[in-house]
Amino acid sequence: MAKTVEVRLGERSYPIHIGRGVALGQVVDKADGRHALIVTDGNVDPLHGAAVQAAFEARGLACTRMVVPAGEATKELRWVGELYARAATEQLDRSSIVIALGGGVVGDLVGFVAATYLRGVSFIQVPTTLLAMVDSSVGGKTGINLVQGKNLVGAFYQPIEVDADLAMLDSLPEREYLSGLAEVVKYGVIWDAKLFHDFETHASALRARDAAVLERTIARCCEIKAEVVAMDERELGPRAILNFGHTLAHALEKVGGYGRWLHGEAVAIGMRYAAQLSVAQTGLHQMDADRLTPMEALQKISEWKKKLSGSGKIHG
Repeated sequence: MAKTVEVRLGERSYPIHIGRGVALGQVVDKADGRHALIVTDGNVDPLHGAAVQAAFEARGLACTRMVVPAGEATKELRWVGELYARAATEQLDRSSIVIALGGGVVGDLVGFVAATYLRGVSFIQVPTTLLAMVDSSVGGKTGINLVQGKNLVGAFYQPIEVDADLAMLDSLPEREYLSGLAEVVKYGVIWDAKLFHDFETHASALRARDAAVLERTIARCCEIKAEVVAMDERELGPRAILNFGHTLAHALEKVGGYGRWLHGEAVAIGMRYAAQLSVAQTGLHQMDADRLTPMEALQKISEWKKKLSGSGKIHG
């Protein structure tokens, strides 16, 4: 059974629909020919592009689809320009909708384009990865990378709806899926001890993508993020807690050329690093820090650290 989580931001509030086979585009029913541009990547389009387009067309949208290359390297100014040009060619206006179909890269890129094209058009997130479902599709952070660093250009811009269809996770590669579990761990550590305990208790079920456990876990992560974002939409204070593990993670992604490590993998390393730093500097008990280590999503920390040390880009 599908679950809906509300992100409460006054006039910018929106629903997150979570479930297997969840209906797409519920807020645009009877759209009566409004134009929509669906943006996806080369990995997702063959799996879900046509079906998602058909679902939105059934809601009354006149859709076209644009496919961008998969991978973090697409979050750059060149592709922002390509999307602007396609939006103009399709004659999108302020009544139009841009739809992000993909993982965090597509969501961040499309959200930034939506925030800035015609000074802002509506957009919908249709996340296809676990990481995007629990984190990047929710909260309105959009952005692109510069040579100097990750997400240095962007905007806070909320979608009008997030549709997380758990069926899309069936085709997600194992490495991508485990990467998303790192963000699940993050929510347990920063906000909800019960969620963290559930992760420890039901790790095998999550690894096996058990539908009931997965839906409950994703929904709880979205509830936590919605609560934090409602407190501090523009990250002026409390929202910074959502960046646990990300300081080192963004540095690792950059030195790895935005492709060697997935975002969740880098966050896993960053969380472990932050925990050990807390042991050294703030008195966190080593036994608590060690609870991060055995998680399925964190198993390769030593291997990644060794690779980085061998590259000469990190030591110790």
